[in-house]
Amino acid sequence: MLGICRGRRKFLAASLTLLCIPAITWLYLFAGSFEDGKPVSLSPLESQPHSPRYTASSQRERESLEVRVREVEEENRALRRQLSLAQGRAPAHRRGNHSKTYSMEEGTGDSENLRAGIVAGNSSECGQQPVVEKCETIHVAIVCAGYNASRDVVTLVKSVLFHRRNPLHFHLIADSIAEQILATLFQTWMVPAVRVDFYNADELKSEVSWIPNKHYSGIYGLMKLVLTKTLPPNLERVIVLDTDITFATDIAELWAVFHKFKGQQVLGLVENQSDWYLGNLWKNHRPWPALGRGYNTGVILLLLDKLRKMKWEQMWRLTAERELMGMLSTSLADQVIHWNSPKKLRVKNKHVEFFRNLYLTFLEYDGNLLRRELFGCPSEADVNSENLQKQLSELDEDDLCYEFRRERFTVHRTHLYFLHYEYEPASDHTDVTLVAQLSMDRLQMLEAICKHWEGPISLALYLSDAEAQQFLRYAQGSEVLMSRHNVAYHIVYKEGQFYPVNLLRNVAMKHVGTPYMFLSDIDFLPMYGLYEYLRKSVIQLDLANTKKAMIVPAFETLRYRLSFPKSKAELLSMLDMGTLFTFRYHVWTKGHAPTNFAKWRTATTPYRVEWEADFEPYVVVRRDCPEYDRRFVGFGWNKVAHIMELDAQEYEFIVLPNAYMIHMPHAPSFDITKFRSNKQYRICLKTLKEEFQQDMSRRYGFAALKYLTAENNS
Repeated sequence: MLGICRGRRKFLAASLTLLCIPAITWLYLFAGSFEDGKPVSLSPLESQPHSPRYTASSQRERESLEVRVREVEEENRALRRQLSLAQGRAPAHRRGNHSKTYSMEEGTGDSENLRAGIVAGNSSECGQQPVVEKCETIHVAIVCAGYNASRDVVTLVKSVLFHRRNPLHFHLIADSIAEQILATLFQTWMVPAVRVDFYNADELKSEVSWIPNKHYSGIYGLMKLVLTKTLPPNLERVIVLDTDITFATDIAELWAVFHKFKGQQVLGLVENQSDWYLGNLWKNHRPWPALGRGYNTGVILLLLDKLRKMKWEQMWRLTAERELMGMLSTSLADQVIHWNSPKKLRVKNKHVEFFRNLYLTFLEYDGNLLRRELFGCPSEADVNSENLQKQLSELDEDDLCYEFRRERFTVHRTHLYFLHYEYEPASDHTDVTLVAQLSMDRLQMLEAICKHWEGPISLALYLSDAEAQQFLRYAQGSEVLMSRHNVAYHIVYKEGQFYPVNLLRNVAMKHVGTPYMFLSDIDFLPMYGLYEYLRKSVIQLDLANTKKAMIVPAFETLRYRLSFPKSKAELLSMLDMGTLFTFRYHVWTKGHAPTNFAKWRTATTPYRVEWEADFEPYVVVRRDCPEYDRRFVGFGWNKVAHIMELDAQEYEFIVLPNAYMIHMPHAPSFDITKFRSNKQYRICLKTLKEEFQQDMSRRYGFAALKYLTAENNS
């Protein structure tokens, strides 16, 4: 059976044992004839006594329709009472829900063959197993547009995957934003026996944009009307879902309902449980015309092949044109609702606690656990999956550094643009994006960075599913973060025992939309005005036509409360007083010594420095610079290797005389603690470093020998 929560979020439940909800009604459209043969018009114009089209005949037809609707509703109430009594008398036995069929003819004024019938109840028994072949593919269509709806889709998909026992084929009608997000998500999720196809929603706008619409979701909610035209012509049936649905059982039980369609029945819906469409909530309440309470389009079963034969495209267009003559516009559309709104979480009804917990469970459920094979159902060959398995099979599991090597090939589920992002790069082609990565323990740095850097930011966050929801609540509760639409948050979901620092950097870099990037770290605060200073430096040093890496000198403080210097002169004064230090001067001098801080103190123009062993400055480069090497995870050599690669590709290192950044203190990371305490960790890091240098020699030849020499001399 189906159960729909009429709180602010919809739930789809199919209970195998105890739950029987007889308040479900399926609406079927079909072509055919009825016993009385008299069409009943539902035109809103005909229901208005002052309309020129109003006649005594149409009034009688209207009254006849109202009588029939009341009869149907009375039959439904009687059916519910019977089932309730049956359940009370036989709690230990399987209970059936017997159906009666009623028909009601609807004349649209545009087609004599368009009829509507109502089938009340559901003839399946509550505990009956779905009549679906073991490996039959279930097709699901979802309309999705924008950043927020993409998040909702993930929760929906999790609930479907959790219960499913069949292969799935998702048909996503998505705009360019949702397609980019969801294509990456499914590609990195790598769930067996799941196929995803995308259909360009922007190309479908013209099909429904002629309908005046007041709904907040705009025209995307009307795109379900054109699915017969949009989906592949050989696709016979599909389940259509809103993005805010959560499943409480196997979707196959819903798919099995298709077997109950008879004759020309082509469309399945559930009855609304709200009184909205009855039109009696207040004086002059005039909702869109509906049969009784109307039908909810959050869950639809479509027999596409029969709908096409019925010329569905023509039917719905003519009907819409007729109704719009009286209604002028529609406020109907998808009901994309966010459970995590404080108001909606406080909705009160007798089922809300169960539904809230069900929703929150899938919201925070570890999606990696859903990467399970379907027993007995072969998956389609996937090139990426096969290549991954081949790479992993070539690793020696007895190698003491096996886990380090394996991490390089781990595919982390990735959700791009987790929050709304909107930014158009500057037209002068000098724009710079700050790039950084972080985990949950550095979340407190976000507001401070946003206050120091007004330009675009690309961040990769390494989080679990539960932490991602904590981050969402944190961001939505922050005025600073919510006021910034030029910060891109990309969630890389946790998997494995190492922090994949260079993968995170690569994800953030890959989705930079400006010509230049400032490769920073999350625990650094840039000086005030650095964004504009870097844009001017880009022009001054002609970065567009030269291979240069502009160095932003790094400093640090050991104080958690710091009066941030507003100028270079103020910073030098704090250096002299011991409030600030050059970065890591006391533990890792080699990392930033080549910056030549002594020269920087008096420099007024940019100056060039040479690469030295273990050099790891923070740089501004063009967007087409090399990626970070993924073999380095956790602590150690992750930035050093990247700077070495820049040098091998003949980048010039230029120190900016009036730029600076300051590292803020924090507790040691888990990875640096492992590096310091675990001898095998240090041995494996040394091994990976040597292998990287050998790879550099193979790629860059004789020029790369200096890296081996420098390492031996250091």
